Amino acid sequence: MTTTGGDGMPHWHVSEELAGRYAAGSVPETDAWSVEKHVEACGGCAARLSAAVRARPEAGAALDAVRAGVLAAVVAEGVPEEEVSAGGASPREPARGVRRRSPGTATRTGRLLWAAGPALRGPWLVALVLVAVGAVALAYWAGAGAGAGAGEVVRPLLLVVAPVLPLAGVALSYGRHADPMHEITAATPSGGVRLLLTRTAAVLAVSIPALTLAGAALPASAGRPGAAAWLLPGLAMTLAALALGSYVGCRTGATSVAVAWAATVVLPAFAAPTPASVAAAASAARYFAGPAAQVGWAAGALVCAALLAVRRRSFDHLETL
Repeated sequence: MTTTGGDGMPHWHVSEELAGRYAAGSVPETDAWSVEKHVEACGGCAARLSAAVRARPEAGAALDAVRAGVLAAVVAEGVPEEEVSAGGASPREPARGVRRRSPGTATRTGRLLWAAGPALRGPWLVALVLVAVGAVALAYWAGAGAGAGAGEVVRPLLLVVAPVLPLAGVALSYGRHADPMHEITAATPSGGVRLLLTRTAAVLAVSIPALTLAGAALPASAGRPGAAAWLLPGLAMTLAALALGSYVGCRTGATSVAVAWAATVVLPAFAAPTPASVAAAASAARYFAGPAAQVGWAAGALVCAALLAVRRRSFDHLETL
């Protein structure tokens, strides 16, 4: 049901019918996530939802099992069970003799990286750093040892590789093949497209600054695309991988887009013989240079984003990813 608040804006609340469907487990995961976020701040809806859950025959046994599990965990930490049952142990006041330790900065950072997704904890992150640092080193060493022309090749070559690196991160971030916590995340209301987009954003948040700064650090090259010219192509390809992943899975979708890009752009640029490498790099750069190319990538990104929005419910069936 919907009400109007003091600011004149409509605010929705959990109806009896919605509470009953939530208690029965028949609410879609995205709607269940909205209900759970709402009851965090609305006491009336929380009470209505709690009553609906308790009214179900199986709720009593489930609540008893949860209580037993909590008591067992607390006792294992050194808090006597009788204190917990009697309310003697407060979450804000640890039991006598039990010293609460706050996690340090390193621990919090580790937990953040762990939650951000497998891609930020594995070889993909190392490969990203090596590509960025290696491109800068190669450009300056080639420029010093073989003239300015050799150094100018590195910038377009970095541009054609940069859009593929986020795709590899997306492929390694989500799904049973990559995440040892997949079964747990699959059981949460936020485990569908919401978690996928969160981890994709984490991949982009790491790769975009690293690759853009590497491009900016390369020697100046007249007539070549700028350091940020790969951003729209990279975004469009990432969204294309996600949209395709709604049909065939994240790993297959990202791999398909990366293979298509490598076959048409990356391999021809790298496979050229040394005398023709400058021409191959210039040919690859046309995919980034100029307003027409950038507008085309922007249009492709919008189309893929629209398709992803239409297909968002397909990510609720996590076993296909």
